[in-house]
Amino acid sequence: MGSGHARALYLPGTSAVHRLPAHCKIVAGLCFVLLVVSTPREAVWAFGVYALLLAGVAAVSRVPAGLLLRRLLIEVPFVLFAVLLPFVAEGERTEVLGVGLSVPGLWGAWNILAKGTLGVAVSVLLASTTELRSLLLGLQRLRMPPLLVQIASFMIRYGDVIVDEMRRMRIARASRGFTARGIRHWGVLAKSAGALFIRCYERGERVHLAMASRGYRGTMPLIDEVGAGTAQWTRAALLPTAAAGVCLMGWLTL
Repeated sequence: MGSGHARALYLPGTSAVHRLPAHCKIVAGLCFVLLVVSTPREAVWAFGVYALLLAGVAAVSRVPAGLLLRRLLIEVPFVLFAVLLPFVAEGERTEVLGVGLSVPGLWGAWNILAKGTLGVAVSVLLASTTELRSLLLGLQRLRMPPLLVQIASFMIRYGDVIVDEMRRMRIARASRGFTARGIRHWGVLAKSAGALFIRCYERGERVHLAMASRGYRGTMPLIDEVGAGTAQWTRAALLPTAAAGVCLMGWLTL
């Protein structure tokens, strides 16, 4: 997979976070998320500390705050769900600005919002500092099921191919004067979707035959032989170690 497929999410850089091996960052991010989820929701201060830790990682990796906030908008549907919880949940009620709200619903909304936002922020930082190809190689090095890694690799690679095929078909329709204006044009769009499926299926068969002719037998070789040293694992462990201390304090202060 070429680096061009990572252009949408990856932010090129030479920071200490960028230079860490992908599998180290994956393990550190996963441990951080697990610790955040394990933190009691009543320890409100702990989530503020988690946010400060991620802000420090963003500063070290030179990921602009505006870019990070824009990419966090992907969680808006979950935020809307969390906002509804205080109104529909049962249990003890309290008044906020004259509106009766469920206390368990408020805690549930806070729990979803705080932990979900931190989890999405970790994913955004990981994607911004690691190329997609490196992420896949990191999963491969972590002994993820090879079939899942290959599916993800092919999905990313051929996602661009499908988008490019759709673009060519759209240009072909426009060059013939077609413009979708209503329900009467749905038939044309449905035929285009069917043609796109056939083209992608045929291309997939051709690619598989080409790979088989070059020795592909269902597994991909591990082409990244560079491992991670003790110093790199130590740097990657700084974030989850700090988070572990915050999580422990959160439980002790209840």
